[in-house]
Amino acid sequence: MRFQLLGPLALADGPDTVVLQPSKPANLLAALLLNANSTVSAGYLQRAVWGEEQPATAKAALQTCVLRLRRLFAKHGVTGTSIEAVPGGYRIVAGPPTLDLLAFRDQVRRATAMDRDPEAELYTLRDALSLWQGALLANVRSAVLHRDEVPRLAEERLRVVERVCDLLLGLGRCGEALVDLWTATRVYPGHERFHEQLIEALYRCGRQSQALAEYRRVKDFLREELGVDPSPSLRRLELSILRGEDLGPMGQAAPAVSASAQAAPAVSASGAVVPRVVRGETVPQPDAETPEPAPASASGPDPASGPDPAPGPDPDTIPTPATAPVPTSARAPVTAPAPTSARAPVTAPAPTPVTVPPGAATGAPSAAGACAPPADAGIGPVPGVPHFTGRAAEAEAMAARLTAPPPTGPADHRALSVVVSGAPGIGKSALAQHVARQVGDAFPAGRLLVRMTRADGEPRTAGEVAAALADALGATGEGRALLILDDVVDADQVRPLLTPGGPPGTGPGLAVVVTSRMGLGGLIATHGGWVQRLTAFTEAESYGLLLAALGAERVEAEPEAAHRLTAVCGHFPAALRILTARLLTRPGLRLADAVDWLGDDPLARLTLTDSPGHSVTGLFDRALDRLDPRLAQAFTHLAQGPPELLADGGPEHEGPVPEAVREQLADAGLLEDGPPGPYRIHGLLRAHVRRTARIRDRRTEKV
Repeated sequence: MRFQLLGPLALADGPDTVVLQPSKPANLLAALLLNANSTVSAGYLQRAVWGEEQPATAKAALQTCVLRLRRLFAKHGVTGTSIEAVPGGYRIVAGPPTLDLLAFRDQVRRATAMDRDPEAELYTLRDALSLWQGALLANVRSAVLHRDEVPRLAEERLRVVERVCDLLLGLGRCGEALVDLWTATRVYPGHERFHEQLIEALYRCGRQSQALAEYRRVKDFLREELGVDPSPSLRRLELSILRGEDLGPMGQAAPAVSASAQAAPAVSASGAVVPRVVRGETVPQPDAETPEPAPASASGPDPASGPDPAPGPDPDTIPTPATAPVPTSARAPVTAPAPTSARAPVTAPAPTPVTVPPGAATGAPSAAGACAPPADAGIGPVPGVPHFTGRAAEAEAMAARLTAPPPTGPADHRALSVVVSGAPGIGKSALAQHVARQVGDAFPAGRLLVRMTRADGEPRTAGEVAAALADALGATGEGRALLILDDVVDADQVRPLLTPGGPPGTGPGLAVVVTSRMGLGGLIATHGGWVQRLTAFTEAESYGLLLAALGAERVEAEPEAAHRLTAVCGHFPAALRILTARLLTRPGLRLADAVDWLGDDPLARLTLTDSPGHSVTGLFDRALDRLDPRLAQAFTHLAQGPPELLADGGPEHEGPVPEAVREQLADAGLLEDGPPGPYRIHGLLRAHVRRTARIRDRRTEKV
């Protein structure tokens, strides 16, 4: 059981969440959790529960609230956490596994120790931010807590967001930084550092006019709302942009977020500093822990088992506006500048005459400071797939197809080589990447992986991808090249890339592999190609995955239990990968015991506790979110009803679900071909829909 403070106050057990309704005990629980492991005075708790004007019976009523909370804990099976009565007040004991606020601070401390590894620090901070689930304490009606505690917590998050954006800029990933910065600057219009980062990211991506427009916008806001001018660093940045200067190497990130930052004074909405003394005595801070090196995380999308890398949605981001193509002359090679620990201040040298040749593009950063378009568009080399298992027949057939001579076709489009389709988490991306690495000799010009969706789950436009591919393919060598267009949303997203007007440098010898949850029959009809539709693993393939991931010694010692584990996972690649990740972190757990543990509640167990975004339920939720609402409603109806609903006739009392609806759901990878019958729903997916309906029915509960 886990307490959630970073959003509405709630109790969570895996994917099950109970959001507490506003009440006096909820106020009390929030006040105790905000100061977990510290003694909180009875006087402060009374003010947090009832406000500054307290009833005469507040002291006795406080004891009643404590009793009600203890009953709530018992009802929901909360163990390892209790409310202790201590001299002068109360204390609640919690740790990172049981309280998201402490888990967030623990992750930030871990990231601080990774300042020499920007990628690892970025991953850890992103993981920490994923714990924030919405408006802080939205269901807690305590003016004292919202006045004294919420601004401090919001400031902790802002420091981490600022550091994440600095790291992204330092790594040359300006496009990713823009996703966060568009939101941050609109939500916090007076936070000049966010504006400075946004303007710099836009300029480095060649979007000079947008960068200057953003500077004017923040300048007007500061003058009209606060009566002040932009900071000197913002003014220097504007001058550099107007002169078209090179900003120098990227990467002067602000100092790493330290644990001590958490105790810094917060700034309230009115601009006043909120001291850490909130009840007449100083609130003790949670005990600091020695930073530990972050363990090798198994929570990232590991293609070894075949699940598709599927980024989870970030509630704090919005889609980036479409990127204007950068003139080729102003683009940098497809390499990101090496990050440095600090970004040099932007200084404005004395004006010098600038001669611009006629017709030359102006205003774009030079190559040394440009943000590589391929990085913005999610384009890079095809990564390896360690310990790839299963799919032998499919891999062999795909390799033969890709290495065959390029097919001849109409002059008005480029032939499509392969479409790999199937359900979310079935292993499309892993298979495509594995085969691409196998056939590398046939593509001397290189192999590129193109993410067709952004980090926030929004699809990239064909124009955006084409502009970035122009540079990426121009940097490759002579000969045939291979493109993997990964996680395509629909056929219209791909068609412009398969025509002579597509990316420059993509000759007729280019091989294109598309992975998509959709069947893309319309694309096949217009551009040809060969389809590889993936289904769940066979029993032998599932067992092979366990052998590859857990090692033969552990699996072959309990072969029967291993087969039972694969059956509980429904031979679903994503579920098997998450299961093996959990078992690797518990090397002493016998597989037979894991069968009972997993079988009690498979969907709750098939998640990574240190990375909630990597879970079977999250994967299915993101897939359902992509559906048209009417289709999603129809699928929910099918999954909750009897299997006969999938038949042509349907039950007598309900009638059939229209065939067109079933076809669309099958095309989206949510229905599998029979037998029995023409269609069926995977057991895990059916269980997820029914579980979600139960959770929705009891989403709120009174304390």
